Amino acid sequence: MITRLNLTDPALAERVLEIQHAAYAVEAALIGFDGIPPLQEDLAGLMASTEHWLGRYDGETLVGAVAYEIEPGVVEISRLIVDPAYARRGHGRALLDHLEELEPRPISRVSTGSLNTPAVNLYTSRGYRVRSRIEVAPGVEITQFERP
Repeated sequence: MITRLNLTDPALAERVLEIQHAAYAVEAALIGFDGIPPLQEDLAGLMASTEHWLGRYDGETLVGAVAYEIEPGVVEISRLIVDPAYARRGHGRALLDHLEELEPRPISRVSTGSLNTPAVNLYTSRGYRVRSRIEVAPGVEITQFERP
């Protein structure tokens, strides 16, 4: 089940933060860089987020979430997180597909560490194409994707 999340609920926000830290710790290991901003975020910062959130549940357990912002004609995915214990089971794909149905826009954008092969493969399999690559730290590159 996928539903909208309200991160003003402290218990829910704590679970999202737990998933976020675990998911970004995996990405940090893959790309060799632990300076990823969501990895450093605390509960107050997450609860103050102005992003829209959708959550994916496996039974009663929140296993993943997607955060996004809307601009005219564009949906910008700012975070896609899946609990590593539930990874590789289609939860990320389901969140992307649900977001596309819920917020159809001519353009969808997302970015990830260029060495995060699972995320790169997920985005390219969903029709995203490389828009640009940016070095964010010495030897650390982010790939920005766009899907028309």
